[in-house]
Amino acid sequence: MAGSTHASPIADVVVPLEGRPRHISPGYEVWRKFRRHRMAVVSIGILTLLTAAVLFGPLIWRIPINEIDFTARLAHPSWDHPFGTDDLGQDLLARMLYGGRISLAVGFAAMAVAIVVGVLIGAISGISRGSVDAALMWITDLFLALPQLPLLLLVIYLFRDFLKNWVGPEGGVFILIVLVIGAFRWMPVARLVRAQFLSLREKEFVEAARALGATTPRLVIRHILPNSLGPVIVAGTIDVAAAIIAESTLSFLGLGFPPDIPTWGRLLFDAKDYLDIAPHWALFAGAAIFLTVLTINFIGDGLRDALDPRRVM
Repeated sequence: MAGSTHASPIADVVVPLEGRPRHISPGYEVWRKFRRHRMAVVSIGILTLLTAAVLFGPLIWRIPINEIDFTARLAHPSWDHPFGTDDLGQDLLARMLYGGRISLAVGFAAMAVAIVVGVLIGAISGISRGSVDAALMWITDLFLALPQLPLLLLVIYLFRDFLKNWVGPEGGVFILIVLVIGAFRWMPVARLVRAQFLSLREKEFVEAARALGATTPRLVIRHILPNSLGPVIVAGTIDVAAAIIAESTLSFLGLGFPPDIPTWGRLLFDAKDYLDIAPHWALFAGAAIFLTVLTINFIGDGLRDALDPRRVM
């Protein structure tokens, strides 16, 4: 009817605000997927306990690592020596806590070297075209074809004494082992980053940024590289485990740290002649290496699942 004062029914419709979907950050979504991987969550707890033990354990267990007691030589685990003693009567728990710092430091430092070098070479190769990409991938394939363990032994044998005289026995061997292990672990990271760059550089958001005038360094740093870090993080966990095993192998072969620096690999090397009468000497050091590498691998599995956008969990 003309002149009716009834309001339009559209004006009476109220949209409930509480029905809107809640915004979920990418970090929370990664954590939600990661915590469903139970072994990865348990592994984080175990690795945290191991790290806290080697960092703060010496503040509680104050027995010096080089205190010799021949009366307690090759003693089995007891209240006085929870991990037993070695052939000189030195407390193995104190030596394990001290050596754990070095073994973990070598693992994470070598991983950092491998990640930095791998990301740099992979990014340059992935964003470049033509001869630069071909040359960098040729170098990567060359390093992949080299026999790693013989070259590790050769490089350490040639340069160990020089670095010992330059920065001291412990610091020199640490720098050399970290650089050498990192130098032979960057190739898989470089190939992963290159593959991610080749896939992402033609995506719509990169083309849009390029059309708006973004320079190549800005495209790499702000747009492509952040979206390529998922596989790199997973590769980093694998590199930590591989570096710990490599350091243990070098120490077991007698080319790692000096005998008075008890890394886990060095403890295994010293224990090899007493396996029949003092098996605890090797068991605790071997168990520490095994548990650390296993937990890091489980954490890598959890991160791989959590960072995979195609996986629904």
